[in-house]
Amino acid sequence: MAFIDEIEFYIKAGKGGDGVVRWRHEKGKEFSGPSGGNGGKGGDIYAVAIRDIGILARYRNIKEFKAEKGESGMRDSMHGKNGNDLEIKLPIGSILTNKKTGKTYELLEEGSRILLAAGGRGGLGNEHFKASTNVTPREFTLGKPGEEAFILVELQLFADAGLIGLPNAGKSSLLNELTNAEAKVGSYQFTTLEPNLGDFYGYIIADIPGLIEGASEGKGLGHKFLRHIERTKVLLHCISLENKDLLDTYKTIRSELSLYDPLLAKKKEIIVLTKTDTISEAELKKAISLMEKKTKEKVLATSVIDDVRMKRFKGELAEIFRTL
Repeated sequence: MAFIDEIEFYIKAGKGGDGVVRWRHEKGKEFSGPSGGNGGKGGDIYAVAIRDIGILARYRNIKEFKAEKGESGMRDSMHGKNGNDLEIKLPIGSILTNKKTGKTYELLEEGSRILLAAGGRGGLGNEHFKASTNVTPREFTLGKPGEEAFILVELQLFADAGLIGLPNAGKSSLLNELTNAEAKVGSYQFTTLEPNLGDFYGYIIADIPGLIEGASEGKGLGHKFLRHIERTKVLLHCISLENKDLLDTYKTIRSELSLYDPLLAKKKEIIVLTKTDTISEAELKKAISLMEKKTKEKVLATSVIDDVRMKRFKGELAEIFRTL
């Protein structure tokens, strides 16, 4: 099932039940006073955060959610039953916007529950209107309609680390090696058309679609990529050693981050030089020295086909994650 990170649907909370006109029946008296009960409250609609980033795909063909109506009042002063509340399960990291009011909500913790639409109040039965001056009231009120709105859901992934870099930087291959995520790998641009997640000793790593120059303006996969790195704790900036100008490649990505959101450019960053098998050991040492000197960032190097270097890289990365 395809990954979906944005969806919109209509919600309507339950209508309140109507109040009713009823009369007490006692022996010898056909009408012994009012006994019409109040209507029940309509069901509310809540958003509930769960750990399932794929759940939005289940709502692909669902355009509306409606909560249950409240029951009408009954005889003998009995109130109608309240309508059942409706819970819409959404991924942790979802940002919800009520398009009617403009209000936004964030689901930041598993199990958090947010009221999206309140059910309508139940109407009043004729017993409510009994008074010394009105002993046989025939008044009643209808239940109130529930709140309604169009809700836009935008998912921002929660991950400890986000793999960033130009297309073909080796991010998907690296994620697969670190986490057995089985992300699709190819030698052409934009193999990764949607974020992939993997677990590395309890730390979540996200491989997100590759950037190109102009991504901050929506080119390439544009904002689909950038949205998902806003909440990561650290960025693993992957640069393939197949690039002739490592520093220029680095600056391209850094420029796109700054243009999209200056706060992204301030996130903790680790440079990961990939595909070390494509150059000599002497060239690798020179490349690491250059990047450390020019960027002032921590620089690691690895290759998915070099078991010794990959084992060392995993150890270094695990140690860094423990300090996050």
